[in-house]
Amino acid sequence: MTYDYDLFVIGAGSGGLAAAKRAASYGAKVAIAEESLVGGTCVIRGCIPKKLMVYGSHFPALFHDAAGYGWKVGDTELDWEYFITAVDNEVLRLSQLHIGFLEKAGVKLFPSRATLVDPHTVEVDGNKITADKILIAVGGRPVKPDIPGMEEYGISSNEMFKLKEKPKHIAVIGAGYIGTEFACIMRGLGSEVTHISRGEKLLKGFDEDIRDNIEEGMTKHGIKLIRKTVVSSVEKVPEGIKLNLSGEHTEPVIADVFLVATGRAPNVEGLGLENVGIDVVSSSIEGPGYSGMNAIAVDEYSQTSIPNIFAVGDVTDRVNLTPIAIGEGRAFADSEFGNNRRVYNHTPVPTAVFSSPEAATVGLTETEAREKYGEDGVKIYRARFRPLYHTLTGSDDRTMMKLVVDSNTEVVLGAHMVGEHSAEVIQGVAIAVTMKATKKDFDATIAIHPSSAEEFVTMR
Repeated sequence: MTYDYDLFVIGAGSGGLAAAKRAASYGAKVAIAEESLVGGTCVIRGCIPKKLMVYGSHFPALFHDAAGYGWKVGDTELDWEYFITAVDNEVLRLSQLHIGFLEKAGVKLFPSRATLVDPHTVEVDGNKITADKILIAVGGRPVKPDIPGMEEYGISSNEMFKLKEKPKHIAVIGAGYIGTEFACIMRGLGSEVTHISRGEKLLKGFDEDIRDNIEEGMTKHGIKLIRKTVVSSVEKVPEGIKLNLSGEHTEPVIADVFLVATGRAPNVEGLGLENVGIDVVSSSIEGPGYSGMNAIAVDEYSQTSIPNIFAVGDVTDRVNLTPIAIGEGRAFADSEFGNNRRVYNHTPVPTAVFSSPEAATVGLTETEAREKYGEDGVKIYRARFRPLYHTLTGSDDRTMMKLVVDSNTEVVLGAHMVGEHSAEVIQGVAIAVTMKATKKDFDATIAIHPSSAEEFVTMR
């Protein structure tokens, strides 16, 4: 049978773009559909604009630190409108850049929503388009708990980049990456911040030393942390937005902006999965007001229950990170169009939290390692110190670095860091952990002195 395209990709985010361009490079006739700006969550409403806001939030601390080195810094003031506009302009520039990459690769772009009609057909703007293979890469979307007033008065991370004014006081719920990072960003930019979570600590699943050191740093930087507490309802009052609380803390919080960062769900609604019978898997976020979510089920080759339909990235039930989606997309294209059938390796996964202080990690946490190898099967090497940079600034910010090592083989199972430039440092360490380097390999590496990173090769 003859089809309009060899591959039709639904969603022009990180995974979809990577797959489309790679497949086209093998000579496949490829089309891609995107109803929003080309670039997906990472470029448009995630990693890139967020990181630019992170950079912007660091300047007040730099102004303060400069005084310790003899610089005289006068009055400073943030031009919020200029800042937000500059971030938005960069997002638009990157989106156009990705459109150019698609054109150069010979990929046809449909700037519209696409839905599945049958295993080989999609509908775009009322037109039926056929393809031999279809890839779903529509990513995820923010979700809010079903609590009175939440939908009306709470904003998601998407709207954080469009705020017309800098909040005087922002309340944040959600103890994952997004809630933690935006709490720190807004505090750095000068807002009063209250961070609320239902758990005892933030960043569930991270190493305990990372969780503890980030919370300590957030408190030092003036963020009010409220733990073991949930928002029971939200209402508008003359003073702003009122959050009624239940749990350990019951005194209401009143803020002028309320960020709901309680997780993301695969963006499967309205795709037409039911038209072709694609299997989904259920997952849920525990807690009051949350409902189950569905993700597209795939095998190790990103193949769904329908043989010619595939899915990558956040719409699946796998690790939701931009580099993972890109890797999955390229592996799919190599396997289906490049005569190189391969499985993308999802472990170990280095990741960073761009909070203040910053944190990064790769490999097993101490808890995971002890569960797998036993209490006596793991050695822990840990360092905590004030960086040389802060000996003149007067700041009490600390850096924490940690290695989790197999007692029997001396293989480094995990590396964790909290402190300035953690992401940059751990990216390099991740190579060693992926190659299963031993503690002796780390010890044999000559240190760069003076640097914080040298602690990873000098810990005893």
